[in-house]
Amino acid sequence: MSEPTRESMDYDVVIVGAGPAGLSAAIRLKQINADLNVVVLEKGSEVGAHILSGAVLDPVGLNKLMPDWKEQGAPLNVPVREDKFYVLGEAGSMRIPNAVMPRLMNNHGNYIVSMGNVCRWMAEQAEAMGVEIFPGMSCSEVVYGEDGSVKGVVAGEFGRNPDGTPGDSYEPGMELRGKYVLLAEGVRGSLTKEVFAKYDLQKDKCPQKFGLGMKEIWEIDPAKHQEGLVMHTMGWPLGKNAGGGSFIYHLDNNQVYVGFVVHLNYENPYLYPYAEFQRFKHHPMVAELLKGGKRVAYGARAIAEGGWQSMPKAVAPGVAILGCGVGLVNVPRIKGNHNAMLSGIEAAEAAAAAIAEGRGSDELTAYDDFLHEDGPIAKDLKPVRNVKPLWSRYGLVGGVVMGGFDMWTNSLFGASVFGTLKHNRSDAEATGKAKNHTPIDYPKPDGKLSFDRLTNVSFSMTNHEESQPSHLKLKDPAIPIAVNLPEYAEPARLYCPAGVYEVVGEGAEARFVINFQNCVHCKTCDIKDPSKNIVWTVPQGGDGPNYPNM
Repeated sequence: MSEPTRESMDYDVVIVGAGPAGLSAAIRLKQINADLNVVVLEKGSEVGAHILSGAVLDPVGLNKLMPDWKEQGAPLNVPVREDKFYVLGEAGSMRIPNAVMPRLMNNHGNYIVSMGNVCRWMAEQAEAMGVEIFPGMSCSEVVYGEDGSVKGVVAGEFGRNPDGTPGDSYEPGMELRGKYVLLAEGVRGSLTKEVFAKYDLQKDKCPQKFGLGMKEIWEIDPAKHQEGLVMHTMGWPLGKNAGGGSFIYHLDNNQVYVGFVVHLNYENPYLYPYAEFQRFKHHPMVAELLKGGKRVAYGARAIAEGGWQSMPKAVAPGVAILGCGVGLVNVPRIKGNHNAMLSGIEAAEAAAAAIAEGRGSDELTAYDDFLHEDGPIAKDLKPVRNVKPLWSRYGLVGGVVMGGFDMWTNSLFGASVFGTLKHNRSDAEATGKAKNHTPIDYPKPDGKLSFDRLTNVSFSMTNHEESQPSHLKLKDPAIPIAVNLPEYAEPARLYCPAGVYEVVGEGAEARFVINFQNCVHCKTCDIKDPSKNIVWTVPQGGDGPNYPNM
């Protein structure tokens, strides 16, 4: 198939992704030099449509970017008023006293927010400064120069047939070229993966680790609502099967965010993360809160959890990786948006300085140095670097006790008795063989507190044009039935929180079906497939979930 002829547009900086990192970079570039030509390309139908986060926002990044954000009307309206931590058993709970929690777990000064709405507001600020923002523009290719540097991206390709050939209404898209390209795609972005591989940016680093975060928004009985309350739980229903936990955040308008995170390094291929989330809501403490309420939205996304020791080199010639693409989440705090903003600010400052010096298409080493030296991101991530590996090695009780001790020693003395522990294998490699594990019997959803996957997916407002090629690719179409089914019970049927994958038929008649229309773009399949056979790519622009205020 011959390469299509494309028009091109030139900018100073091309930014892929209108999340907190990409928008922070765009705003900071214009603050430094209003004459810089900056474009932001967003694959969602609008800014915020693909943004899903807890979220309790530490405003440190926003304070640095726009100190007058309150006066400018930023949607940070619910300050955290109280923290509660619980360990759950099947029928009861035990509250952990706040006094024994490391100081970094205190949410005083933070805000319960919709990051989708925060990003919508940030986009308004950026556009008022002259940033061009194009939603509905999936970036499907990296454009390289003859010298091997990144020169831009291809965006806005539409109209391919299911077999990949150009259809009657085919539009080849455009090349948007820049002196620098900033990739702010979020977790496991397709262009970010390509850049990692081409320039070997993960060399000498631990493999990145991930979690699957699922979230519902509920409207509850006003008598039960406690605006500003932040709750986190560990333990039931996951137990020894997987690491993870929950969050319940009381925002305004009698709404609560109910979320559940499953660490994707679990071994049992029969584990069903979505069903664990639904079962969690039947815990007496949670069920009492939600009783009489109604779920109004659902979504899911992967979370980068590898922390300090998994952070790759973040720059290559002509390109820099921002935010969750680098893996800047503080796992015990369940926070990464503040670091994403800080990364965007610093990448913008490095790019603006380079352009002012007449440079372009080289490495923004100042940005990479900022990430890996003792700046604010390092000070946030280094003290908690051992929490994830300790939990992975010693389970809930041992991992939490030792992780808490490690955080205390880091907070008090600036050092860890464990040094820096390593992540030894990817989440895909952690998946065990089906013969060594027992299937898990999950209760059927009751339609009041718990719901089946496809019903919940309808509350994500997900839509994909069915006439396009599937954006979920198989490296080898034979592997799901020939390898994954007999050896791993084909776990894609279970780990996907949107019911995209199924095995239809039995024996010689079995076939693997991909219902890509259901995909909420969480990227779990690209992470957890035990044969590393599934590749997540972008669908045509505007497709996917349309989250209201996630």
